[in-house]
Amino acid sequence: MNTVRARVALLLLLTVIVTGGCAPGGGGSGPSTAPADSTTAAATTGTTTAAAGITIRNFDFGTPLTVSPGAMVSVTNMDSAGHTVTADQGSAFDVDVKGSGGTATFTAPSAPGTYTYHCTYHPNMHGTLTVK
Repeated sequence: MNTVRARVALLLLLTVIVTGGCAPGGGGSGPSTAPADSTTAAATTGTTTAAAGITIRNFDFGTPLTVSPGAMVSVTNMDSAGHTVTADQGSAFDVDVKGSGGTATFTAPSAPGTYTYHCTYHPNMHGTLTVK
């Protein structure tokens, strides 16, 4: 049941993210609500873990992200080009994210540790996910 609630919360979060910048003319009627930081840490409430986020902007993954084991990680791509978030070693995670506001999600590894990742399309892009 907690997994269902976490997925519903993630879908609601993604809906807000995706629809937030879709006003005609490229702007909304109020100030932007996008986070100033390029990552958002996972929040834990009781036994439910909320989504953590990576925002790709200017061909950069932003600051390293720390999440709980098994947390849902959402990725938002603000660049016009597509990107991937691909673990450097093994198959811990690998998602393809379309450009211009595209989103994807993956489940963080269950084993604590530091996981470096890259974009397979742009070899100069590197990031770090810490699971603890």
